[in-house]
Amino acid sequence: MPDAPPVFVVMGVAGTGKTTVGALLAGRLGWPYAEADDFHPAANVDKMAAGIPLTDADREPWLAAIGRWIDERAAAGESGVVTCSGLKRVYRDRLRQGRPQVRMVFLDGSRELIARRLTARHGHFMRVEMLDSQFADLEPPLPGEGVTEVSVEPPPDQIVEAILRAHPDVS
Repeated sequence: MPDAPPVFVVMGVAGTGKTTVGALLAGRLGWPYAEADDFHPAANVDKMAAGIPLTDADREPWLAAIGRWIDERAAAGESGVVTCSGLKRVYRDRLRQGRPQVRMVFLDGSRELIARRLTARHGHFMRVEMLDSQFADLEPPLPGEGVTEVSVEPPPDQIVEAILRAHPDVS
């Protein structure tokens, strides 16, 4: 839908703060928010909890579900914010295909900083031991891909401000 309201996809490896930043961004804009983890089939969550990295095939139904959520926003004439690791270019392209309203935001940070954050996080299925597999799969966005890159070094409210400065037409 070419005239569909914008939908932000907040992406990055585990531990970059996608949930925190995505929820803050959605709250700031007054838009619906969806957490990518909620779209995973139970089998994916079980694999990750067991320390087994997901394959492209494992991620297929998850990406399809996120795409449906974006399409539902468009059909309802709503904007939205959804998180998604978006580790590979093919995943990002899939979420953008036929969805010109999608705006990708890549939360970028060093492995060391993100590992510290994952170590401090409790009660989440993604363990710090899985971080290497996330970075191994990560294909950082290339110039011209249309992805806004934002550092995860500042506090979350400053990250949201940086996203909004990069997208002045939505704030």
